[in-house]
Parts: sequence; C-alpha cells; structure tokens
Amino acid sequence: MDVFARMESEVRGYCRGWPTVFTTAKGSHMTDENGRTYLDFFAGAGTLNYGHNNPELKRRLIDYLAGDAVVHGLDMYTTAKRDFLERFNEYVLTPRGLDYKVQFPGPAGNHAVEAALKLARKYTGRETIVSFTNAFHGMTLGALAVTGNSMKRTGAGVPLGHGVAMPYDNYLDGRTPDFLLFETMLDDSGSGLDKPAAVIVETIQGEGGINVATAEWLRGLQDLCRRHDILLIVDDVQMGCGRSGPFFSFEDAGITPDIVCLSKSLSGYGLPFAVTLMRRDLDVWEPGEHNGTFRGFNPAFVTAVAALEEYWVGAGLEKQTLAKGQQVETALNAIALQHAGAVDSVRGRGLAWGLVMSDAELAPKVCEEAFRRGLLMETSGPESEVVKLLPPLTTSEADLGQGLEILAESVEAVRSTVAV
Repeated sequence: MDVFARMESEVRGYCRGWPTVFTTAKGSHMTDENGRTYLDFFAGAGTLNYGHNNPELKRRLIDYLAGDAVVHGLDMYTTAKRDFLERFNEYVLTPRGLDYKVQFPGPAGNHAVEAALKLARKYTGRETIVSFTNAFHGMTLGALAVTGNSMKRTGAGVPLGHGVAMPYDNYLDGRTPDFLLFETMLDDSGSGLDKPAAVIVETIQGEGGINVATAEWLRGLQDLCRRHDILLIVDDVQMGCGRSGPFFSFEDAGITPDIVCLSKSLSGYGLPFAVTLMRRDLDVWEPGEHNGTFRGFNPAFVTAVAALEEYWVGAGLEKQTLAKGQQVETALNAIALQHAGAVDSVRGRGLAWGLVMSDAELAPKVCEEAFRRGLLMETSGPESEVVKLLPPLTTSEADLGQGLEILAESVEAVRSTVAV
C-alpha cells in the first residue's frame, strides 16, 4: 500500500479506517486482495442502495456499452436520457402526484445543491439561505456555506457568507417551541436576518449524526416557508432513492418541497449522477446559464432506469426496507440496553441508523473493531460520536443479522477495554 501514501493526497479519509486494498465487490460484500471478504454496512456512503454490481443493472450497462451507444452527451438529447425521463416520471413522479421539471446539474450531490441554491436566489432575487444545525450539504463553497460542521467549513479557506443556521428538530431538547427563533427573527425588522430566498433541509441528517426530523416538524417548516414566501429545498442526496423506505424521504411527512436534490443511489450502480427537481414555475434559467461537462452521463441513465424498473414498480422495496429497518432497530436497542453506560441512544429510520455513543472516542474504536471482525461501518456526528449503519437496501436478513452480531461483539470488545 506504499504507493497510496507516497502518491495520494493526505486528504484521503475512508482508507485510513479500512487499511486494506479492495479488489472485488458483489451485493453486500467487498473482498480485498488477500481474499478476505467484508460485510458492507457503508454502501458507498449511501450510493449503493441496490448493492455492489447488481446483476440486472450490470447486464443492462454492459449491453449498452457493447452497442457503442452514447457515453458522454453534455445536455444533448439521447435515447438513454429520454428513457430515464420517461421512466422517472412514470414510476416516481406521477404516482406521487409530483410535477417537477428535471435539471441535470453535474455528476455529484453537491452539484445538485449548488444548482438549487443558485436557482432559488435567481428566482427570488434574495441572497440568504437558511440551513440547520449539524447540516451537511457538500464540500463546494455554496454547499459549505449551508453546512454546519466547523472542520469542513474551515477547509474552505475563505469566508462563507449568505447562510444562516437555525435549530434543527429537537436541537434544543424540546425546551423551545419549534421555529420560535426563526419566526421571531423573520418578523422582527431589527433581527439582522434578511428575508431568505430559501430554506434547505435534510429530513434525516446523515453526516450530522442520523438526526431524524419528525413529520410534524417538517410540516411546520413547510407551513412557515409558505407563509413567508420562502422556497423549501429538500436535500435528499443521501436519504433519497428509498433509504428511509419511500423513494423520497419527505413522503411520510406529506410535504411537497419546491426543489429537491438527488444523487448518490440515483444511478443505482455507483455511477455519478445527480438531478435537481424544481416546481415548473421556478424554471427561470436561461439556456446555458448553469452547466457542466459531465451533466449527461448516459451510462448512469441506463442503470437508473434499470433500478427504477426493478425496484420501484409497486411498493415491494419500500416494505422490505421498513421491515429490515425494524430488524436493525430491535438489535440496536438490545445493544443499547446491554451497554447503557456506553450507548446514549439509537436513532434512525428505514435503513439509516445510528448508535450514539456516550463518549465520542468510542464510536471510532467500535468501527475499528468491527473492521477487524469483517464489517465496514463509518462514524458520523459533529464529534464522530455516532456509529452509522447504511447497509444496501438489498442486504438479506441473514446478512443483516450477521452484521448486527459483529456490531454487538465490537461494542462489547471496546467496552471491555474502556472504563465507561
């Protein structure tokens, strides 16, 4: 592994927690060059909801490439793009009563966020964007301005302006009524808060520590935005595409965002792909006003269509995800009960879960121990105090059970060496 340390930037991160060289991956497993196989509860940070090298998606991709079909298309019309737009409307938007226009802003989630922020400012003529404590929206400058993590914000190297943070759901432990500060500042001309162009929110904060907003809080936020003529942006980059159960994580709350950001598992295969969805009347872009060289990656359109046709015709995947989520929740609650001094709480929904440790130093140690035992997990939260579980949605109940047993053993092993 010397070449990585010698040639690759010090910014590399995940490889430090998993010091091995991976060669192959299939379903919920990854194998390294020594032949050891690991159970994956990371799923490419939520990019591989349908597992590694999903066979049906792979078959369609190979067939597409074998036919010398268009790979790079900018924003040209192609058959692959047409198929995606038709299927996305048929299987996702229309059944949910949503009438969004689709923008292809670039290949990654931060591109979807940057486009959303620019569009909101252009449409409203205002500059300020309101985000929330512990939010994470990406590493480019606009996205960082609405991200809460101080370490990531400092990395920008320049002032991050035109963003204001408000308390996320339960940030103040229920001591203050929802939106009291936000609404008071909006109504007070002396508060220093300029009328925002938009509010951007994650319904479940993944990098922020698996903080789950209640349906009541989300409905209250939508109501506030509508009363004050503020656009509501939902960043569904990590929690969309079925991670919380429904295709969109905001469905259970019964809200309809003005703008939605999607990426990560949208291609279904780990290929770069992002979209920004917007109300039709918000589409005030001039041709070419926001563009990008890789905003039309046609192989991703192909695998995205395959994922929609395989998993989003009917409600089968949603029901399976929610059932598996109950399996995870039960196991995590048992771990929390057994290790009450080391575990503060369990948080999550669908197949996004967090085991909140009482001491921030414990979570990385649990993940390190899990790696030694053959399980890939990461931490999240402002102090990396949360052991985060994001297994592929297609993970079998047996594999989930095995991974949860490894997690329980890892917590036990760490606790036995640390006084809590």
